[in-house]
Amino acid sequence: MTTSGDWQETLDELDRRRRHAYGMGGPERLAKHRDKGKLDARARIDHLLDKGTFREFGTLVGGDIAADGIVAGSGLIDGRPVMVGAEDFTTLAGSIGPGGNAKRYRLAELALRDRVPLIMLLEGAGFRPSGEHYGRTPTDLLSQTQCSGKVPMVAGLLGPSAGHGALVAPVCDWTIMSAQGAIFTAGPPVVKESTGEDVTKEELGGPDVALTSGVIHNYAETDEAVLDDIRRYLSYFPSSAWSYPESLPEDDAAQPRPTPELLDIVPRTNRRVYDMRAVLDVVFDDRGWFEIQPRFGPAIICALAHLGGHPVAVVANQPLSLAGSIDADAADKAAHFIMVADSFHLPIVFLADNPGMLPGSRSERAGVLRSGARMFAAQTAATTIKLHVTLRKAYGFGSMVMSLLGFDNQSATFAYPGATMGAMSASALSKASHADEDLEAKLRQMEVDASFRSAGHLGFDELIHPEETRNVLLWALQRALYSRQAAPEPVARTVITP
Repeated sequence: MTTSGDWQETLDELDRRRRHAYGMGGPERLAKHRDKGKLDARARIDHLLDKGTFREFGTLVGGDIAADGIVAGSGLIDGRPVMVGAEDFTTLAGSIGPGGNAKRYRLAELALRDRVPLIMLLEGAGFRPSGEHYGRTPTDLLSQTQCSGKVPMVAGLLGPSAGHGALVAPVCDWTIMSAQGAIFTAGPPVVKESTGEDVTKEELGGPDVALTSGVIHNYAETDEAVLDDIRRYLSYFPSSAWSYPESLPEDDAAQPRPTPELLDIVPRTNRRVYDMRAVLDVVFDDRGWFEIQPRFGPAIICALAHLGGHPVAVVANQPLSLAGSIDADAADKAAHFIMVADSFHLPIVFLADNPGMLPGSRSERAGVLRSGARMFAAQTAATTIKLHVTLRKAYGFGSMVMSLLGFDNQSATFAYPGATMGAMSASALSKASHADEDLEAKLRQMEVDASFRSAGHLGFDELIHPEETRNVLLWALQRALYSRQAAPEPVARTVITP
């Protein structure tokens, strides 16, 4: 393509400035970054997006500071548009200047305006100590918070993230970190100056800290694995709260089938434990399911799955952890997960098998009632499709937070025969009331008969054989999906504060 002589000098200058921005922190810093096994900011975007779809904006922001330390733009994931920003650690440690702040605000503004997901890839030192950001200027956290519940927001932690930049992660719906990720309010030098504590960035906010504290949801070893999981996570969600999740073709993985395996997986007696993950393997489609936050609050499993090709959210008690008792961490995890699922119209499948909220002084000091109330508020306020199965037991408030309560807007409720429920177990009630042997025997028999007695009063829609589990859930879901004749809209989010 030829260029008029009148344009050549101006276009050469544009090309020079673009090449400077594309060069990021320069060859030496890029080589040092890659030698640590990391992808640079632009390579991360290239790996994340469908090939050749990235369209950058704000390339020349920052002038001599290449792209002002953040690469920003739009692209496609599985053919659907997203907005993405990647902090460039090779340029002034990915710190945030005035131009970078404007780009970050613009990213979220466009995500909400165009109703597409927002993805932030974090590795930066927070605001630069220049002072400009304390003027009357918009901050990215304002626009990102406005996105909450309206477009999916995801953060990937691919290196150290401190200060203002680190706050992006907990604002998001879902976060994932690599082995080299770390997140903290302030880095080790500031901690040393402020408190005198000598601490490494790994000890301050590395994976062992961030995952077990619940600040970060998921973990993947490498940059590439983190980016692949971001693509997988978003595959379950619609582009915004103004659309419904897309169903997959009804292939062999999505067909109805009996689940006789559950007779061997789920023990009849409440005194034996089992792995609820094996139940998920059998009940949901063969294409697999994706667990959210497995290292925090393990007494509840939160997962994304497909049922008959339809994306669903799963909230399941885990008898392998605390015998399924719901502690504060598990309730907090579930509350957030339910709120996100409801925001984006994912049906929620509750698989209940718990002896109630976790009792004891340690649990009370952790605020189990506060967290349980938060979970209950999230699930009872949820307007999405809700399906419930009690596999063996669900006692007290532990049943209510798992959507067992009548008139709780469920589309379907099921239980296995012999499932037990009530204020507390027969064993606990016997001890609390100092029951004699005859009364204790009667209480235990009443517990055994509870499911039939409840079914006789429509406490459940139906008692089911375990081998019917997948099919009754699938048929109930297919019926409930007819409620989507109305246009999808954002829902109000419910938050219970201490």
